Amino acid sequence: MNTFSDIGVLPEFVDRLAKKSVNCPTVVQRLVIPKLLENKSAVFRSATGTGKTLAYLLPGLQLLLGDTEGPYQGPRLLVCAPTLELCSQIKDEIDFLLENKSGVNVSLLIGSINLSRQIDSLKKNKPLAIVGNPGRLLLLAKMGKLKLRNLRFLVLDEADRLTAPECLEEMSALAQLLDRELKCRSSDGQPDLVIAACSATVSAKTRELLRPLLDGVELLETDEQEILRDRISHWAIFSESRRKAQTLVSFLAAAKPKKALIFTGRSNEAEKITSILQRKKIAAAALFGGMDKKDRKEALERFRSGKAAALVSSDLAARGLDIPGISHVIALDVGEDKDAYIHRAGRTGRAGKKGIMVSIGDEVEMRRLAALEKKLGITVYPKELYEGRVVVSS
Repeated sequence: MNTFSDIGVLPEFVDRLAKKSVNCPTVVQRLVIPKLLENKSAVFRSATGTGKTLAYLLPGLQLLLGDTEGPYQGPRLLVCAPTLELCSQIKDEIDFLLENKSGVNVSLLIGSINLSRQIDSLKKNKPLAIVGNPGRLLLLAKMGKLKLRNLRFLVLDEADRLTAPECLEEMSALAQLLDRELKCRSSDGQPDLVIAACSATVSAKTRELLRPLLDGVELLETDEQEILRDRISHWAIFSESRRKAQTLVSFLAAAKPKKALIFTGRSNEAEKITSILQRKKIAAAALFGGMDKKDRKEALERFRSGKAAALVSSDLAARGLDIPGISHVIALDVGEDKDAYIHRAGRTGRAGKKGIMVSIGDEVEMRRLAALEKKLGITVYPKELYEGRVVVSS
């Protein structure tokens, strides 16, 4: 099965994808799309950048287009994602795929948009597809403004982040509400709800926390190390903790990355590091929790457009972002969690391109990186900075 048509995607969507020169499905798309088109739920795990969004959107939208007749009784497709930026990206993808489709409205329900305006939009536009974050979806559902009884296709994107501490309370309440709706549907004899949950890492803990929705749902997965091994080079640069910022400055000057995403584990460090880079005349922007929506949007636009060659971000702020052309990912700390490493590294090496993952760490962090190297089956190459160049460590 080498084309989207071969796995059951409608010609109209095949044509839309061709506009972006997307002609052949990825491994995860070949695995997941036929399953969902058979109205079977699935939890699927695949590395970042492998095309998970299209894997659920194409079958979800096809189901939606086949079920638009009759009076409006609420949305048919609901996509729940943890961050505002990811929700916006998914909404943009749906708008692209549905371009020129009259009568199929899509709404974005996220916390940064005025609540009254969203309620008015739901009444006026009668959206068949909705994308939102758990907090806003839960609020509107509890208010009775968002009706979920006739939902046919539910997506939980970045499922592990939806069950992380910062989202867990609202996501659990939303899952319980949806579970009650499902039981009512069953007693009414309505069609089953198709559920797609995905992430680069879907742990047993995540599945347990979402058990009301995912109990008995099959897990599908691809080789999560495929991209890590084949498309991404892994480098390690030793630096004492107090000198990491200077080491970062020196590396950027030596490597001259076209577009570098820099991770720091603490949100309050992102702004500080960005200021240091800017003082060294490096075009950099920051992305961290607590930023004003306008400032976040401006930072992302500067990075996407190339006006800022470096974006310094916390893990949560960058989660789910799809920014093309990232040549280097640079981590200023190394933890013990292999899933965190996978998510960070997966920001590069996307869409068939090569990328470089650079870990800058002290002695303790280098030992952690060595352990991750074994767990993930990758090869990490020691590097050092010498006379303005990145060279193999001696």
